[in-house]
Amino acid sequence: MSALATNPCTDDLFWCNQVWNRTENEFAAQAADFLIGRPLAITMIVVVALFLRWLLHRGIDRLVRRAETGVVPGRMTRITLGSTGSGAVTRRVQRAGAMGSLLKSVTSGVILVFAGVMALAELDVNIGPLIAGAGIVGVALGFGAQSLVKDFLSGIFMIFEDQYGVGDVIDTGEASGTVEAVSLRVTRLRDVSGTVWYVRNGEILRVGNMSQNWARTVLDIGVAYSEDLVKVRRVLGEVAHDLWEDEEFKGLIIEQPEVWGVQDLSADAVTVRVTLKTAPMEQWAVAREMRERIKARFDFEGIEIPFPQRVVWHRDDAAHTPPAGDDEVASGQ
Repeated sequence: MSALATNPCTDDLFWCNQVWNRTENEFAAQAADFLIGRPLAITMIVVVALFLRWLLHRGIDRLVRRAETGVVPGRMTRITLGSTGSGAVTRRVQRAGAMGSLLKSVTSGVILVFAGVMALAELDVNIGPLIAGAGIVGVALGFGAQSLVKDFLSGIFMIFEDQYGVGDVIDTGEASGTVEAVSLRVTRLRDVSGTVWYVRNGEILRVGNMSQNWARTVLDIGVAYSEDLVKVRRVLGEVAHDLWEDEEFKGLIIEQPEVWGVQDLSADAVTVRVTLKTAPMEQWAVAREMRERIKARFDFEGIEIPFPQRVVWHRDDAAHTPPAGDDEVASGQ
């Protein structure tokens, strides 16, 4: 052994120090650190990363299971309306699974990046420029892609909260129609005339879902002022009840219809409101059928459906023409 030999190992290199203390061989000490110490450190980083990934994924799975049964307090979680209800539950399960898959991918990516940086540090790679470069790129992306980040975050929360899904009829303010596709950045709608609308998720400030869980048919029926309102309400109740009892509409109307009464008094008519609680997406078909039946029943009962009426005052100019003598008197004065 040489008295002039110096320890090439730093205090944090355990295996290098152990071999150096026994052999005082610089090459052997450095080889031990490279062949044993660093692989063990990298292995420990990988093990911790895998454990953390497993822990986070398990938490995400629990969150997904809760989301599958509904995440909004007070919301009806299941609709027992045949295929309509099962379809809603299936869609929620699928969307919760998609959200879980997205969260798992994000967490796995973050853990992989951190584990990779720590492994490079164990290999004596200078990670300072990498971190600084990543910070600069992050700032640049943050300023240059604010709207894109906003769209993605809005899309994540829309999917997570199940605000709407493919097949729903929604109103976003700027556009309304049936949802054909939902991504993290854009929602695609098709309106009743067939026009396709692409709406950025970050631009949706409010959304009205007309087909989630249940819907309501609201009909305002006008009758003439001369009609007996008690009779009108009775007839409307009977028509709505007959539709409720109809086998073709058994699964479409989910509660007993109601006649709420007089809704408005206008210049031409007295408006009576009838409501029927329906399955999602069925309110329009029920409304059309109700109008047909109300028209037929009103014709049978002799109840007048009013038409615009105007009172016309006819003025006879001859009756207001002053006598000739009065004109002469007036001119003489």
